Amino acid sequence: MKIVIVTDAWSPQTNGVVTTLTRTGECLQKMGHEVLYITPESFRTVPLPTYSDIRLALFPARKVFKMLDEFEPDAIHIATEGSLGLTAKRYCKKRKLNYTSAYHTQFPQYVRLRLPIPLAISYAVLRRFHSRSERVMVPTESQRQELLKWGFKNVVVWSRGVDTELFKVRDKGFLPDKRPISLFLGRVAVEKNIEDFLSLDIPGTKYVIGGGPDMESLRNKYPAVKFTGFKYGEELAQYVAAADVFVFPSRTDTFGLVMLEAMACGVPVAAYPVTGPVDVVEQGVTGILDDNLGYAVHAALKLNPQDARNYAEAHSWMAATEQFYSHLSENIHNQAGNQSTNECARSHVGWVVQTKDNP
Repeated sequence: MKIVIVTDAWSPQTNGVVTTLTRTGECLQKMGHEVLYITPESFRTVPLPTYSDIRLALFPARKVFKMLDEFEPDAIHIATEGSLGLTAKRYCKKRKLNYTSAYHTQFPQYVRLRLPIPLAISYAVLRRFHSRSERVMVPTESQRQELLKWGFKNVVVWSRGVDTELFKVRDKGFLPDKRPISLFLGRVAVEKNIEDFLSLDIPGTKYVIGGGPDMESLRNKYPAVKFTGFKYGEELAQYVAAADVFVFPSRTDTFGLVMLEAMACGVPVAAYPVTGPVDVVEQGVTGILDDNLGYAVHAALKLNPQDARNYAEAHSWMAATEQFYSHLSENIHNQAGNQSTNECARSHVGWVVQTKDNP
């Protein structure tokens, strides 16, 4: 099958959306499919207001239409609601093609943290964006229920995986600081609620891995915290594995892929009992979920690291990709039925991918 992944989120961004789309494409290729990514790399871009690390493609319509026409995809999945995602949606409408989409990031909550826009308005905009999608893919059942509550249709679960060969139990001596070491990994931005972690009165050393618009202000406000900036690959895995507890203070993530990566390293998770953590963390086994984040940290330190590792080993990227592909197959079946009914001459389907927590 020829599959196109259209995403507004792409490298050099470092987030769960980019990781998910990259790993999914790799697994699809291993399954024998041909994958084409359409990303901001191929276009002139401008920075997203309030978040310059995110780049939006300028006037991409002509080039996107040309790339899709020449590739003749068998499936189109829309991964993001940015300029490329909107253009891909227009393409599918003009060519009378079905498509699937994904809801990676809780943009209504993110926008509300920055601007006084009611959630109902933001959800209405997103609901319209996904209204013609044959399958709206979300990472967890709790997120599926949340979108259904807001009136979304055709919502299905597409889970996530983890690279257990990279993220694994390692020597904790990599970080020589006072223990216990509590670590946060992710975007350093207001929507991650990171100050709930930084302000905790807990023993040991706090680490923040990652970067973002709030990096410098938080570094100045919390001088005792070790801010490392972005880390990648083997070095990143060494940092995560050297921690004693992984703290995930976000209340707005749809999944939280970094929690799986920490578990794969044998590091239990402390988080709030909200969408994302409630679907990823096995309470009292791989982590502790509590409205008192400080309590969750103390309790998580008492858990067996091997239980976290065992849980992660059951969540491979190939299994997640097979689930993704099954939703594409359902879409293609629907497309074929519609073509037969309408005596449509074209026989290929479109697929566009969306990426969000991503921020």
